[in-house]
Amino acid sequence: MVATEDSTRPNLPSAEEYSAEMARYDHLEAVDLEALQLAVTEPYKNQVLFNVNSECMRLAVFEGEYRWHFHPRSDELFVVLAGELHIEFEDRAGVALTPLQCLVVPAGTVHRTRAVGRTVNITFEQQGAETVFVEPKEPRSSRSD
Repeated sequence: MVATEDSTRPNLPSAEEYSAEMARYDHLEAVDLEALQLAVTEPYKNQVLFNVNSECMRLAVFEGEYRWHFHPRSDELFVVLAGELHIEFEDRAGVALTPLQCLVVPAGTVHRTRAVGRTVNITFEQQGAETVFVEPKEPRSSRSD
């Protein structure tokens, strides 16, 4: 695997931009996830909503696929709210998640997310988690659930 940056999709953040993003909301501030996701008009938006202890909660709304990457020192919990999210792996069969299904990707695991249509999910990971974009070996296909 080789570390890369993807210049073909300019709306995607760099690794530095992704890890430097600050939380939009403070503790004890109620947030309407439905309204936030409905307000997204671009094909990709991933934003930190809250910091929780040393973790952060992100809201991702996107279509298509994200880049292959891994987080060297942070697990990543995905919870699908709407749509269908495929998580593909470099070294094992992928999974397909539908609303209210979740999965933890362990730290160091090379993966890529792919939305089937418009997909909304929340993720939890370490605040400022390092992200390394890579060119993987040939991935294994998703299993159909």
